[in-house]
Order: sequence, then C-alpha cells, then structure tokens
Amino acid sequence: MTTEQTQNRRKPRIAVTMGDPAGVGPEVCVRAMNDPELQRSVQLIVFGDAAVLKEVAGATGQVFEVAVGNTVQWRSLSQSLSGPLVVDLRAIETSQFRPGVISAATGQASYEYIDAAIEAAQDGSVDAVSTAPISKEALHLAGLAYPGHTEIFAERDGSRRWCMMQYSEAITCTFVTVHCGYTDVPALLTHERILDVIQLSAEALSAIRGRPPKIVVCGLNPHAGEAGLFGQGEEESIIRPAVDAARRAGIDVEGPIPADTAFVAAKRAVTDVFVCMYHDQGHIPVKALAFDCAVNTTLGLSIIRTSVDHGTALDIAWQGKADDGSLFHAVRLAAEMHCGRGSQCNE
Repeated sequence: MTTEQTQNRRKPRIAVTMGDPAGVGPEVCVRAMNDPELQRSVQLIVFGDAAVLKEVAGATGQVFEVAVGNTVQWRSLSQSLSGPLVVDLRAIETSQFRPGVISAATGQASYEYIDAAIEAAQDGSVDAVSTAPISKEALHLAGLAYPGHTEIFAERDGSRRWCMMQYSEAITCTFVTVHCGYTDVPALLTHERILDVIQLSAEALSAIRGRPPKIVVCGLNPHAGEAGLFGQGEEESIIRPAVDAARRAGIDVEGPIPADTAFVAAKRAVTDVFVCMYHDQGHIPVKALAFDCAVNTTLGLSIIRTSVDHGTALDIAWQGKADDGSLFHAVRLAAEMHCGRGSQCNE
C-alpha cells in the first residue's frame, strides 16, 4: 500500500459543533468524546469552548481528558491524533451565561462554532460536520436572523438547490419548506422546488442504501386536495406536475397522496423517503417513530452536514439527563456518507 493510500485509509474526521452552551449540547459532546465504540470508528473534533466542556463534565459526573488545541494549533494536532480533539474557540466564558437560560451571548457563541466547523469542512480539514442543538431565539437575540442550522449551512455553502432530510431506518422525510409559518407555505411551493427536493431525495437515498429508492410525495391539503375541492389547486397545478416530471426522469415516485394515510405502517414498509410540503407534516411522524435515533441532514451541499433531531432541552440542560442517542446516530451517518462518497475509510 502506498503512503497516500495509507493516509487515505483513516478514520473519518467528524467535526461536532458544541451547540448552545446553555443547552444539552455540551454534555452530549462530552459523552461522545468518552464513548469507546464511537472512538473506534471516527475521530471527533469538537468545535466549542474547552472551559465550558470541562465545567459541564464536572457538573454531570463525566471525565474530560482530551486534547485541546486553539484555532491555530488544531489542524496540525489532528494529523497526529486518532482520538478526540477540542478546537477551543473561546467564544464565551462560563461566567457569561447560566445553564438553561437563553441569551445573546450563547447565540453568538453557537454561531461561531458552526462558522468555524463549516470553514474546516470547506478546506478539507474535516470530512463532515455534525451539529448539536442551537436556540433560534438566542441566535436572534445576537442579531443573527437565521431560522436555523439548515439556512446557515446553505448560505455559507452558496447552495441554490438544497433541502432538509430527517433520516432514520424507521422513517425518512425530506421537506419542500421548513422554517416558516403555515400561511407562508402555499406561496413557497413551486414546480421547480418540489422537483429539486424529489431529485435530492433520490440522490441521497441511493447513496445511503445502495439502490434506487421508492419515494412518496405528500399533498398539501386534506385528502390531497380531493380533486380540487380543498385548497387552491396546489396538488393539480404544482405538486402533481413535479411528480410527473420526476417520474419521466426515471425516479420511482408516487403522489401526491393524502398525508393522513401516508405514514401508516404498510406504506412505510415499502417507502424509502416521504417528500413533505411543510415542517410538521414530516417532523411529527419522524419524532413519534424515531425521536432518539433520527438524524437531520442537509442535502445538496458541497460538504456533509448532519445534526441531532432535538432541541436544546433547556429544562434539563447540564443535569446529566440528556439522551445522547441522536448525536451518536448523527456522527455515524456523517461518517457513512463520507465513506459512501468513495473515500477509503478504516473498518
């Protein structure tokens, strides 16, 4: 094996952003860094604040014994380490916030972790990014008017064609619209946007599952419009033409079908991904069926990004009660997606 092949056959380097310091992100990051099974498959590089991680480890009875590098050192350190590493951004001091309390300071810090991790992924220093939860309210208090992670990544990546996917073995959904009010949804539905999401869904599931997926597209209105009786004809004039175009392009897709029957067990058993028109149409069944294991992924980016499928859980933050399952699944999926792009990864 050549030197280049040896270097390529390494554990995927997964950047994990610490999330809002006042939430559960820091404690689940510490758990991930302490998990032996996770360490065997990936190298975790946590973008956050070492002082916060050390303090939350003490508060929740965990060990914090990992390498720490500043914004200049960490790239060279990561080349010589196989274990976890913290990129210490020093974006916030522990005296500047209280666990469980939203603030502009934690919103600004959480954005800085994301920003640095995106830069690292873009320059190839890490192979993928997995994000711990942030507070949209804290972002806005800091003057950062983003609806969430997805929009930050899309903007920083310069992506014009992207969508959110909630992935699990039990159920997977992608979304035509995401963080907007219900009254805004109909105006955001276009033939081109729906077709983009169908195509992105087909590409992603083909890569993850190694075969062309079966896709189901949900209608917008009750009973998928009931032949134009409900709504403003969105199914007939916008959704169905997009489905027909995708089918002509060779995608195995069905719809639009009524969302109230789309997610029954028999339909889930033969469907790889459901294309949903709005946030709660898909998030409700995903969180009902796969809350602890679903992974939020942004499709259409030049970099790989996955995320936990839960919020900051401020009511239980820093108490050792948070479930780390979603972060672990997010990291594993990020590694799987990286290796699926043809990279040579260690078993």
